[in-house]
Amino acid sequence: MPFWIWDVKKHKQEDKRTGGKCCFNHYIGLPLKGRTERALYDYQKIICDALFDTDSQNPSKDVNKHKHVWIKKATGLGITELMLRLMAWLCLNDDTYKGTQMCIVTGPGIEPAISLINRMKRLFKGKIYFDTKETVIELNGVRIVAFPSHNLNTMRGLDRVSFILFDEADFFAKSEQTEARHIAERYIIKSYPFIVFVSTPNAPGGLFDTIEREPENKCMYKRIKLDYRYGLGKIYSYEEIERGISSSSFEREYNLKYIGTEGNVFSTKSIEEAIVEYDTEDDSINYYAPVSMGIDCGFGSSPFGVVIARLVDGKVQVIFADEFERPDYNEMLEMVLRLRYKYQVKKIFVDGANPEFIRSLKGKIGERPDPTIYIQRARKYMRPLENYMDVIPVPFVSEHKHMITRCKMVSDKGYLSIHPKFEKLIISLRTAVEQDGILDKELTSYNDIFDAFRLALKYHRFTNM
Repeated sequence: MPFWIWDVKKHKQEDKRTGGKCCFNHYIGLPLKGRTERALYDYQKIICDALFDTDSQNPSKDVNKHKHVWIKKATGLGITELMLRLMAWLCLNDDTYKGTQMCIVTGPGIEPAISLINRMKRLFKGKIYFDTKETVIELNGVRIVAFPSHNLNTMRGLDRVSFILFDEADFFAKSEQTEARHIAERYIIKSYPFIVFVSTPNAPGGLFDTIEREPENKCMYKRIKLDYRYGLGKIYSYEEIERGISSSSFEREYNLKYIGTEGNVFSTKSIEEAIVEYDTEDDSINYYAPVSMGIDCGFGSSPFGVVIARLVDGKVQVIFADEFERPDYNEMLEMVLRLRYKYQVKKIFVDGANPEFIRSLKGKIGERPDPTIYIQRARKYMRPLENYMDVIPVPFVSEHKHMITRCKMVSDKGYLSIHPKFEKLIISLRTAVEQDGILDKELTSYNDIFDAFRLALKYHRFTNM
């Protein structure tokens, strides 16, 4: 029988003719929201159309359209439930997949894996008894196994894999995200399975953001975006959305924004109060105001973060903030020099773990490349390094805790102004997580721009701090 009959009139006719055995979903029971049965919705048809030729209603006869699908969705749309039902139907529709294996990959910990398998087993409650273990279900000779994301190595070397579902994949740890994609795509040549990534968006730079930014001609996934508007008046009532729209997590959970999890360094109130509009290109202010630049050098896999801040009327104003993916060494050096001239930067603070870039930058501005003599002099007279040089190396190992504390104090006391156009910096502050004074770079979005920000703040002094 078909998975679902999307033509309402035909569906009713078939339901009457077969006595309720019109389609797979009516036969096993419709999805529930609370205790209310829900029909399948038109936005779920978008996914079915992507995976199958739904006119023929038969995925077994070489009519698959896109076997690799990426779905960024609002929470609560019922997409995970839809995928579990589709997998079960593929197993039972005919014998095409008998003898194959299907995989479900969940977040870390065994509980999510058990939960999804139990949900699939409950589809057949009262119809089929299962004696398999908690993370396994067998349907018509197809073995479906759920794997926690931290145990992906056990997925390697499986035989005849026909379907791989990654549930809430954007919330896997970063190392697990990369491994998950590698393991899934290695099976394309081996057994050409369905590969489906499903998730509410998490943080910028993660798995979903990476796939979304891939050029159309190079991305192997059919990309589907389903924000809360697809479910309005269907899975969500208008009243439910009105109640939730003021939540700080709404943009991520329902409007598909890459924001990441809420951090513990800055209060929401202090961040909101810091976001104001001002002229970031006012040269008359730039020339007279103390202006500093913070640089977190990143080459290779790490972005290159730059933040420029000026002190005006007792407040630090951010006038430039960005980070650059896959930076070229010489391009970044030239860019820093251009920004220094444009914004009349007085002092440049650079992560001390990048001595080569520091030497190059010092050489370009006519400063002694080796800072050793100035460091010794600053220590001898107990004065700040910026009294002796314009490009200042900062040892993160000894100063990172103090810099986080100082950033928090500047924000909490209302001394910070950030233009709303600097979205990356704002997101990094919202998501900044520290543990024992150490920034958690796994959880903090745009952590390179955050490091550049705390470097830039080192130059500015306040009377009551």
